[in-house]
Amino acid sequence: MSSPDISGILDNCRELDRLRKEQEDVLLEINKMHKKLLATPEVVEKPADASLSKLKNLYIQAKELSESEVSTSNMLLGQLDALLPSGPPGQQRRKLEGNDQKRKRMKTDSDISRLSPSMRSHVEACTGLKGEQVAARVTAENAEKDEWFVVKVMHFDRETKEFEVLDEEPGDDEEGGGQRKYKLPMSCIIPFPKRNDPASVPEFLFGKHVLAVYPGTTALYKATVISTPRKRKSDEYLLEFDDDEEDGALPQRTVPFHKVVALPEGHRQ
Repeated sequence: MSSPDISGILDNCRELDRLRKEQEDVLLEINKMHKKLLATPEVVEKPADASLSKLKNLYIQAKELSESEVSTSNMLLGQLDALLPSGPPGQQRRKLEGNDQKRKRMKTDSDISRLSPSMRSHVEACTGLKGEQVAARVTAENAEKDEWFVVKVMHFDRETKEFEVLDEEPGDDEEGGGQRKYKLPMSCIIPFPKRNDPASVPEFLFGKHVLAVYPGTTALYKATVISTPRKRKSDEYLLEFDDDEEDGALPQRTVPFHKVVALPEGHRQ
C-alpha cells in the first residue's frame, strides 16, 4: 500500500468524523426546536417568529450532511476496493453448501448488525434504490478511463453489497447491441437527486467540477458548473463539458439538476 493511498483513506476517514460531528450538532438544534414548538406551539402564529423557517433550514442542512456522508463513504469503499486483494468471493460463496452456507449467512447478518448506524442507513438506502435510475461506473478499477452510464437498479444484495443493474440503452458494438446487465459494488453507484424536490437538493457552485449526463445521451462526463439552477431561476445547470470543444471553444450546455452528481475522487476521463 503506497503512502498516497493511505493518505487518501485517512483524509476521508477524518472527513467522515467531521460530518458526523456536524450532524450531531444539527440534530441537537433540531431537538431544541422540537421542544420549543411542543411547549409553545402558539409562537409560530406570531408574524415575526421564524421558528418554522429555522427548522426547515436545519432539516435541509441535516439532509446535505447525510448526502455528503454517503458520498464520502462511497469514496472510501472505492479506495478500499482498489487496495484489497482481488478474488472470486462470489464463486466461493456459491460453493458453500448445507451448514456452511447457513453459518456464512448468519455471519453476514451479524456483520451487518455491527455496522455503524450511518453505514446501516447507507445499506438501507441502497436497498431502496430498486427500480430507480442511477449513475454507474461500468469499467474496472484498473481501466485506463472511467465510463459512467445511466442504469436502472434491478436488485441490491445486502449480503454481498452488490447492485444488479440494467443498461436500458441498446449497445452499438458488434456483440448484438442488446441491453446489458452488470453486477457492481456500492462504490460504483451514485444515486441521482430527487427531481420532485429541487429546493432540498444542495447546489454545486460556479466553477465546481461535476459528473453530468451529456444532453441526448445516457453517458456521464466531467463538466464544470457555469451557472446554477437557483441563479438561472430554472431546474437546469449551465455546464461546460471537458473535451467538448467546438470551433476552438467549449459550448455551454443545459442539464437538468437531477442528472448532475458529485465528481468521484480520482475520476479518469
